[in-house]
Amino acid sequence: MHILIVTDAWSPQVNGVVTTVKATVAELESLGHRVDLITPEGFRTVPCPTYPEIRLSIAPGRRVARMIDALDPDAVHIVTEAPLGIAARRHLLRTGRPFTTAYHTQFPEYVYARCRLPVAISYAWLRRFHAPAFRCMVPTEAIHARLAARGFANLAYWSRGVDTELFQPAPHEPRSTERPIFLYAGRLAVEKTIEDFLKLDLPGTKWVVGDGPARAQLEARFPHAVFHGMRHGADLAYFYQQADAFVFPSRTDTFGLVLIEAMACGTPVAALPVTGPVDVVRSPEAGVLSTDLRDAALAALHLDRGTVRNYALQYSWSAATAQFVEHLKGAIRGKRDAGSGRADQTKSGPIATLSTTPAPSSRTRFDNHQTAPFRTDQ
Repeated sequence: MHILIVTDAWSPQVNGVVTTVKATVAELESLGHRVDLITPEGFRTVPCPTYPEIRLSIAPGRRVARMIDALDPDAVHIVTEAPLGIAARRHLLRTGRPFTTAYHTQFPEYVYARCRLPVAISYAWLRRFHAPAFRCMVPTEAIHARLAARGFANLAYWSRGVDTELFQPAPHEPRSTERPIFLYAGRLAVEKTIEDFLKLDLPGTKWVVGDGPARAQLEARFPHAVFHGMRHGADLAYFYQQADAFVFPSRTDTFGLVLIEAMACGTPVAALPVTGPVDVVRSPEAGVLSTDLRDAALAALHLDRGTVRNYALQYSWSAATAQFVEHLKGAIRGKRDAGSGRADQTKSGPIATLSTTPAPSSRTRFDNHQTAPFRTDQ
């Protein structure tokens, strides 16, 4: 297939959405699909209110429409409910092209944490945004149940994976840092409630890896924690490998890729029994879920790191991408059936397998046509 992915979240942002898109693109291309991207690169942007590290594209509608028409893809997937995603959705509806969407972020809860906008208002808007999609892909059963209860339709599963070659166990190095080492890695933002981890009475040392708008405030409030800043690739894996336990205080994640990255390194997880962890950490041998985060962190120290690693091996990007591809095929078949007057059978029956042929490896990279060095950090 020729697949177009539209995303407002892209490099140099570092978050689960960007990681998911990049890993999925790599898997799709390895399967012979042609993948094009429309990202914020090359668009004029402005800082997102209350979160200036996020850059929002300005009036992208006409340009996005021209890009879609020029590419003429077989399938279109919209990643984000932001300016590029909104512009793509509008044009796809106008031209009658089917598309899929995904629910990556608990946007209503994030907005509420910043400005106390009632979540019912945000959910109503999101429900309207995703309603025309052939499938709205969700990462876990808990998110599926939550959105279904709020009236979302056409929901389908799309899991996540981990690079088990990059994230793998390594021996603990002798160091002056007092053990045990409790680690948090991820964005430093108000909705992550990182202070709930940093204020715990725990032995040893607390490490924080990541960056974001809350970093300065957190460093000032918790001077005994060690803040290592943003890390990538093998450097990030090193911190997972050296930690004795990974503590995840967030209550608003849809999945939590950092959970499986930590477990792939053999580091047990301590988290709250909320959306994200309850679906990802399903074995008591891989992590401890408790409403008492301190108890969970201390109990995680006693788990076997080899067993934790083996548990993480069930998450692969190849399996997750296979789910993604089937949903795109369903959208294509739905369009063909609509054109021939047949009812869409994919909503109640299995999705038919469509034959594909290898496509050229080169992409029409609209995301690289920069006119100025706009940043899209998150």
